Amino acid sequence: MRFCRFTHGDSIPCQGLIEGSRIVELSGDFLGRFERTEQWVALSAARLLPPVAPSKIVAVGVNFLKHAAEMGKALPEEPKIFLKAPSALIGHRDPVVLPLVPGAIEHEAEVAVVIGQRARHVSVERALAYVFGYTCLNDVTARIYQKIDGVYARAKGFDTFAPMGPWIETEVSWEALEVEGWVNGTRRQHGALREAIFSVPRIISFVSRVMTLFPGDVISMGTPAGVGPLQPGDEVEVRVPGVGSLSNPVIAEEIPVEVSA
Repeated sequence: MRFCRFTHGDSIPCQGLIEGSRIVELSGDFLGRFERTEQWVALSAARLLPPVAPSKIVAVGVNFLKHAAEMGKALPEEPKIFLKAPSALIGHRDPVVLPLVPGAIEHEAEVAVVIGQRARHVSVERALAYVFGYTCLNDVTARIYQKIDGVYARAKGFDTFAPMGPWIETEVSWEALEVEGWVNGTRRQHGALREAIFSVPRIISFVSRVMTLFPGDVISMGTPAGVGPLQPGDEVEVRVPGVGSLSNPVIAEEIPVEVSA
């Protein structure tokens, strides 16, 4: 099943179930109890929002061997996690805005896990029971701030630096998922989630022993090799076959951002 959040016309944000070329509006909350309504809208007429509004986005760094090599990173002995600001979230077709900072601002195509129920101190064996579904996420990054700061909050926290969507797919196995990053119709990234250093169950268990995960929270599973710069006028896509394709135009910000040494 494919669940989404959307607006159409002047409507308030709604939750929906995608059936073919239409979205059936739901009452209630698809992360809890919900019912179908008689209302529906054509998928082509809807604006797709980020499919959830998480309390936190937990991202995993250095989780693919070849990406570790291209970034000159040592392989981690345990998962390296960081938080990405929920205020950075945008939906399918919303523009990624490039701040006026020196250096490259790069795409990172990732599979995102959406948590379906409260999780705390979860075992690896039970971890998948807490998964609601999977979606696409682009972990956009201003590389200069990784180098200047040594931490990721600013580099990955700008507004629009977390495109997510277009919907959540609930009927797939994480072991079958692959992720691709495309720019202007050219594939730059490709990786299979089964080849990640740390698996989905391992990551969920690890994170849940650090912080409580709530329904709608997101864990982004890291990016494969091939990250690269974005330019105004680009079209960047994250494709996860069997889940969906997240596409965003890229534009430049008009307000300069001061860079500190």
